[in-house]
Amino acid sequence: MTTPLLPRREIGRSGIDASVFSLGSWHTYDRMDFGDAVTMLREAVDRGVNLFDVGVYSAPGAPPVFTDVIFSAMVRAAGLRRDEWLLSSKLWLEAFSDDGFRPQLENALMRVGVEHADLVILGDLRRDDLALRDLVLDLARLEGAGLIRAWGVNNWSASSIQTLIDIAAAEGVSGPQIAQLKYSVSRRSIPDGAPFARLWEQGLTLQASDCLEGGVLAGKINGNRQIGRDPGDIRERIIADVPAFSDLASSLDVSPAQLGIAFTLTHPALTTTLFGASSIDQLRANLDAAALVDRIGIEELRRLVEPFWADRGVVDPEGP
Repeated sequence: MTTPLLPRREIGRSGIDASVFSLGSWHTYDRMDFGDAVTMLREAVDRGVNLFDVGVYSAPGAPPVFTDVIFSAMVRAAGLRRDEWLLSSKLWLEAFSDDGFRPQLENALMRVGVEHADLVILGDLRRDDLALRDLVLDLARLEGAGLIRAWGVNNWSASSIQTLIDIAAAEGVSGPQIAQLKYSVSRRSIPDGAPFARLWEQGLTLQASDCLEGGVLAGKINGNRQIGRDPGDIRERIIADVPAFSDLASSLDVSPAQLGIAFTLTHPALTTTLFGASSIDQLRANLDAAALVDRIGIEELRRLVEPFWADRGVVDPEGP
């Protein structure tokens, strides 16, 4: 029996359709056998994955990273046509200057070996010396030059995103189409809160990230992996919940990772859930998580994982 292709959903109102699962590459491909990585990429595309987050995760003085360069070689070795996949790249506000985003974008495109990014995601808003209008207009110039097709933001507050939307409307240019947010059974307060609900109503959509808390929800509690920041200081509570969460997954005949990934598909504004995979078996298991939603339904799945909502009443729904 042929495995059905993953469904696709529009990125905001951009006209770009992305697979409900997207594959990230923070430092993943650096650690994989190259042949295995190529085989995994080919299978991902054959299963319907079309969005790949290939950011340049490096900084001055830090060791060089090559995941995005390796990805470019993977694409060639897998024989992929450019129209078979979408590139999502990161743009870092720390490097935004009088030249705008173009120098770092061109560097990212050179490293991946392509002429444009289908989607760019602005990194965390940590600078207070930036005029948001300058960002919006610079991104409009990049779109006009054919270097990007759509853009979004990573872990911005709802009010800051609303400001971007309002500026873009006033200037008659494209605004943010998608928000990449931490979203999991444990961290729900921001994407499920009222401030972001108002943005979803305006057409912004969600890219769920860190849906397994850096592997913690999958049972990887004692590893030495780099894990993202911990808004609300709730990680110890999440770790304490792992045994009960694993028991629930077992009762549903899925792995904890599959349960965590499946939950993200229940958000009404979700376009895509971003995860990493370091083996073809892990990729297959993650993609198969979608079947759980079909089997038990959205409302029942959300009811079952309700006890694991660790940041409720702790994290401000407005966001960072």
